[in-house]
Amino acid sequence: MSKTKVLVVEDYLPLVETLEYQLKRAGYEVFRATDGREALKQAKLQLPDLIVLDVDLPILSGVEVCKQLRANPATQSCLIMMLSALGEESDQVVGFAMGADDYVLKPVESYKVLLQKIKALLRRREPAVDDAESVTQSGVTVDRRRFVATIDGEVLKLTKSEFRLLETLIRQPGRAFDRNELVEAALGEDTLVLERTIDVHIRALRKKMNDAADLIETVRGIGYRFREHETSPSNEVAVAENV
Repeated sequence: MSKTKVLVVEDYLPLVETLEYQLKRAGYEVFRATDGREALKQAKLQLPDLIVLDVDLPILSGVEVCKQLRANPATQSCLIMMLSALGEESDQVVGFAMGADDYVLKPVESYKVLLQKIKALLRRREPAVDDAESVTQSGVTVDRRRFVATIDGEVLKLTKSEFRLLETLIRQPGRAFDRNELVEAALGEDTLVLERTIDVHIRALRKKMNDAADLIETVRGIGYRFREHETSPSNEVAVAENV
């Protein structure tokens, strides 16, 4: 069986070498790139399963690289884990909006934890078990077989995390999921992230849903739910601007 391919895009050589060592030790096939242009070239050439992408890169920034990877049919399905010293919520929102599947802060304090996050991220590629390939609610359709989500026929450009999050919510409209449940159901039970990371994903997802954003309701003190067609938001619900 072929090894899982990981492309490490980082211009700080000591970090590149450490990441490469840790990944190879864990059984991955590793490739390198040290600037944004080389990253795009290697991604098209190697078609990696996962790209560990630094944000602050020479020539092209990691954000721009992520954007171009998602726009190219050949690389749009690659998983992308962004590495950045920028830890503000706004920085993470930009990363997720450009198509990142995960966002990890530098310096890397534990490579053991990082490898577990990578393992969890790769596990999202595995098909989930359910009784229906697609589901439609209030004009929103999620088709697992084709990995496509649409609103009134218009395709949404979602990351894998956003897709699974939307799918989890839409399959049980009206049910309030707490943040921990969404981490487990949408992102994987062994995903090592803070529960509040779900808020970042929800914000990015709502932005892409435009006028349909209020279909994902915030249940105060609990988490989120997909609005049932026959009901309207109650006083306990706060929409996107109250996340």
